[in-house]
Amino acid sequence: MRCFLSLLLALASLLLLVSLVYSGLPRSFLSLERAIPLGHPVELEVLRARDRARHARILKGVVGGVVDFSVEGTSDPYATGLYFTKVKLGSPPREFRVQIDTGSDILWVACNACSDCPRSSDLGIELNFFDTVSSSTAMLVSCSDQICTSALQSTGTECSPQINQCSYTFEYGDGSGTSGYYVSDLMHFDMMLGQSVLANSSANVVFGCSTYQSGELTKTDKAVDGIFGFGPGALSVISQLSSRGVTPGVFSHCLKGEGSGGGILVLGEILEPSIVYSPLVPSQPHYNLNLQSIAVNGQPLPIDSAVFATFNNKGTIVDSGTTLAYFVQEAYDPLVNAITAAVSQSANPIISKGDQCYLVQSSIGDIFPPVSLNFAGGASMVLKPEQYLIRYGFLDESALWCIGFQKVQEGVTILGDVVLKDKIFVYDLVRQRIGWTNYDCSLSVNVSLTTSKDEYINARKRSASGSQMDTLTNLLSVSVGILIVYILVFMESL
Repeated sequence: MRCFLSLLLALASLLLLVSLVYSGLPRSFLSLERAIPLGHPVELEVLRARDRARHARILKGVVGGVVDFSVEGTSDPYATGLYFTKVKLGSPPREFRVQIDTGSDILWVACNACSDCPRSSDLGIELNFFDTVSSSTAMLVSCSDQICTSALQSTGTECSPQINQCSYTFEYGDGSGTSGYYVSDLMHFDMMLGQSVLANSSANVVFGCSTYQSGELTKTDKAVDGIFGFGPGALSVISQLSSRGVTPGVFSHCLKGEGSGGGILVLGEILEPSIVYSPLVPSQPHYNLNLQSIAVNGQPLPIDSAVFATFNNKGTIVDSGTTLAYFVQEAYDPLVNAITAAVSQSANPIISKGDQCYLVQSSIGDIFPPVSLNFAGGASMVLKPEQYLIRYGFLDESALWCIGFQKVQEGVTILGDVVLKDKIFVYDLVRQRIGWTNYDCSLSVNVSLTTSKDEYINARKRSASGSQMDTLTNLLSVSVGILIVYILVFMESL
């Protein structure tokens, strides 16, 4: 009888110990309440806004990865004259080819309702049109949506109260334009989360559905499905994704100039030891840099640096959506004159169709001097002859090369693809800087894989819960051991 009581005492001790351990753990049952009372009428737009906020919170818990985009096209104005990539939008996903443009913010594609959009392309690609009805995840952005109200502060966004639709109208530097309305839908992409680790991912983004196009956008010779704006504005895809922790707040490209073109485009930071950085001019709608001087063959040119200053829509911007490079007259004239003087003994300078050109019978690399664009922070962009000259064929048994710089009477200095090609460019929105270095864009690159603050927080929570479970396991093991001893004693006493 005494042994039986000892056994009951051991069992009671075990139950008490288990209850004490579990009392120190977080409760497994939570009190749930409806955020919106049952039967309470709610506008559909309110529910959509709640869903978008929830999706953003979910994505914040995901470690940001690197997104890799394919690149097609060239900087050669006699070939493609632009670089473009592919994006997948909607459900089911549909593929669109869009021009890579760091000079604008919005991603937009042609809508099926567009009557002025080109229906074919001389680039040999099939044009597609987005249909909001065919995508099960597409949502129109209304005037009351926070996205629209914040976008109204920027140029081009407007609201149509009659149809409660957030719309836009944009005009580009070449006089072409587009208008349409904003849509929220899924963008699908492959995300690199580690070495050789790819994950099929998607995220909601707001983009434009174009219903009208004008100017160069209506022509078929270089027609694509739309434009992928990579500008620093809040509505650019890079800003939307990085603000939610989906991707890093940096993107990079390497545009191949030779042969068939192509290149590299990643939402992430390309790492290369020779990259030099220059700070961005703050509070600008474009990627403005402080160009301070220009040198030809190492000799600084007599140019007043004030002509490059950023104010009143003036300054120097980096724009992958522009094919050539544009300099104000005060910089263009001494630059071209210095190049011409340097090759006067080896090339025959001529004017062809208003452009400064040269008849050359040998390699331009052996004749033409390097051009250095010197920026704030001690960062120089050295242009080889292939990066500022464009070949226009032959004349009188000599190769005809023309300078890819254009003169503007006043305004903005624009560094287009002729300058950007054959270089790694890193646009760091977090540190507010741009970096570059000469590079063979047919080679592979190293890309930084960053982790987010949220990953650290979640990991810390998991380790705390794990320590509590370890304590429980150890105590239970001791209790079970004591119980076994009591049982053995009880059996021997029988």
